[in-house]
Amino acid sequence: MGASTIRRILKSPKIPPAPERQTDTTWRQVLRTQASTMLAVDFFHVDCMVSLRRLYVFFALEVETRYVHILGVTSHPDGPWTTHQARSLLMNLGHRASEFAFLICDRAGQFSRSFDMVLASEDIKVVKIPPRSPQANAYAERFVRTVRSEVTDRTLLFGQRHLRTVLNEYAQHYNGRRPHRGRQLQPPRPDHPIADLSHKRIKRRPILGGLINEYEGAA
Repeated sequence: MGASTIRRILKSPKIPPAPERQTDTTWRQVLRTQASTMLAVDFFHVDCMVSLRRLYVFFALEVETRYVHILGVTSHPDGPWTTHQARSLLMNLGHRASEFAFLICDRAGQFSRSFDMVLASEDIKVVKIPPRSPQANAYAERFVRTVRSEVTDRTLLFGQRHLRTVLNEYAQHYNGRRPHRGRQLQPPRPDHPIADLSHKRIKRRPILGGLINEYEGAA
């Protein structure tokens, strides 16, 4: 077998030469190592079937805990609006803003220089992912898939106010009650003891009109 054949075989699955395999640090390893200091932000759109308008939702995710902040809903997500939501994020974090060093976002035009400056005021560096590489912002992309499959794709939405109400209620469930595999089936920030399924009586509490259910031990 010739050297060119070996090179071609290794190049196809992107396996580097032997001396480099143990020294290369993958993006996944970087995310896991720096997770406690990282935020991730992104947009996703929702089409309202009643008003026939496309709305854009801007959110932020604390990478280590998966805690989500629904920052705003708008039909025109321009640079000044996004910068204003960055200020809202810092207000939501309060003194905890100093715990974060990096914020991951894509290269959309909404993430302007003023957006970067707002984060820089709290010593948070904006890291923009490579073009056409959504996997580099995997945690935010996974939340988009979750919220669509569990809520927005299954709800008849009337408009901006209705969407905001639905997302705020879902965020409370997501942060306080919903189990996450990456956290050993614990919610990001539990607001109630996890239901012990060994109990004889379990109480069900429907939210979002019964679209999602929460469970807890009956008194």
